[in-house]
Amino acid sequence: MMKDCLQFLVEPAKKLKIRLKETRKRVRNDRKEPLVESQLFIMELARELNKMCQRSHVLSHIWTFEDSWPASVCRDFIVEWAAVIEKRVQPRLIQTESQAERTEKRDWKGHLLCMLEAGGEYEMAPHKRVLLDWVLDVRSRPEASIWPGEPVLMMLDDLEFQWKRGRLPNLLPAMELIMLALLNAQSPEKEDVTKQWLVRKQRTQRIDAARYIPHSVWNWICEAAEDVLLDPDTANGDLLISDDAKRMRCGVEGGDAPCRAPRRFDGWRCAAARRGYASGRRYWEVEVGDRDWRLGVAKARAPRRGYRALNADSGYLTLRLERGSELKALTVPATPLAPGLPAPPRRVGVYLDYEQGQLSFYDAQRRAHLYTYNERFTEELVPVFGTVEAMRDLVIRPAAARGPCLCPGPCLWN
Repeated sequence: MMKDCLQFLVEPAKKLKIRLKETRKRVRNDRKEPLVESQLFIMELARELNKMCQRSHVLSHIWTFEDSWPASVCRDFIVEWAAVIEKRVQPRLIQTESQAERTEKRDWKGHLLCMLEAGGEYEMAPHKRVLLDWVLDVRSRPEASIWPGEPVLMMLDDLEFQWKRGRLPNLLPAMELIMLALLNAQSPEKEDVTKQWLVRKQRTQRIDAARYIPHSVWNWICEAAEDVLLDPDTANGDLLISDDAKRMRCGVEGGDAPCRAPRRFDGWRCAAARRGYASGRRYWEVEVGDRDWRLGVAKARAPRRGYRALNADSGYLTLRLERGSELKALTVPATPLAPGLPAPPRRVGVYLDYEQGQLSFYDAQRRAHLYTYNERFTEELVPVFGTVEAMRDLVIRPAAARGPCLCPGPCLWN
């Protein structure tokens, strides 16, 4: 009787075990180098997610190993998402069966996990167990297949399109988006999954969190565009500020501004914006030079006198390009960025989400993430700009300016 009651759990586990064996056999026949267990696990997880989320056919590229992730990426994904599920879902999965029922469940799970642990990945077993429990729990519900909504489906199509064009190394962002959509469907408090995806990516991966920001998410960022103006009263005396307060460069002979103005940078060649922000979402884009520049924000307490290091310890959250090739976030110690890029970005987007505690930088022409500062903001943040170039202006773009669409022809997403 007890076994019959658990049949709805045992059968899916048996089927998953059979499919894993079939996948192993197919890999041995079709690939010179067999996949490790974590890679096989990801392939079968993609198949299960496709059944649980309607119109998620993009994942078929993963379980047919058209899109095969490195083993290290698979292990990181399993560990990361097991932790997410343990935090958000596991407290609700309270066992109500008797001790005998729990023992029987552990028996078939243990048998399945023994098979999964083959190949020297024993340490992954607890994390795989969490994902398996969650999948079986969702599959056992009457509404096992969820409708993710049009915004999510458009974003999945966009990610698949960019992957086929070679802009994305793999479809990991699509799998993460579907995981979030399923978790959101289970949560009593619904969120916008596409925005949640960006915030989460930038919180868990400060550097290069997204090689491509999907069209709908990028539009959402740009909706927060601010018309930022330079404040001449803060500019270093060597800087020349345009009449429209949108451009600056180093003067050949230096400026004639009084050096002892209380809010002026008298050491580093920097200038601040006319206003700061203590709430909301803000975005601005800057056309930078190719030699030396810095962008970001300064906290209200940050010093402006002398040549003290303008880094996170002194209240500056910035990116800097040095000597035309060394792009870094000025953390302590500094964090090198984008060593694999063919060239440093020439147009940089700066996105502040005050309530989320994130300050992010993007290569605006490629719509690629560069770096995110994550912390709890408690004071006003003022945009800050720096340059040493005398032949090229640093230009703050108008709030209404938008870069061209990255689609090869007419935009597919409008």
